[in-house]
Amino acid sequence: QVQLVESGGGLVQPGGSLRLSCAVSQVIFNFNIMGWFRQAPGKQRELVALISNLDSTNYGPSLKGRFTISRDNPKNTLYLQMNNLKPEDTAVYYCTAWASGSHYWGQGTQVTVAS
Repeated sequence: QVQLVESGGGLVQPGGSLRLSCAVSQVIFNFNIMGWFRQAPGKQRELVALISNLDSTNYGPSLKGRFTISRDNPKNTLYLQMNNLKPEDTAVYYCTAWASGSHYWGQGTQVTVAS
């Protein structure tokens, strides 16, 4: 059973930064693609960022430049560095991974951007 456990969420002021982590219970190099999605209240879940096992990245609209996704294979951990946070970034952030036709999700971590 693959487990993805997010951490690093919290309350931050506009313009601040947070780094989310996603600890994975298996060797993450086996996951072809890993990523982050987010869901704000009353809205659909949306793409934040994806990264392949060759470190190719893709970002949701308007997020590249503020958000950076990375993976540390020896630590089996996925990261999301978020800078210059805005109130509209408030959401539950989910870690996700794809491998061998299976798709996995973490339980989510809350990020709230407010003054």
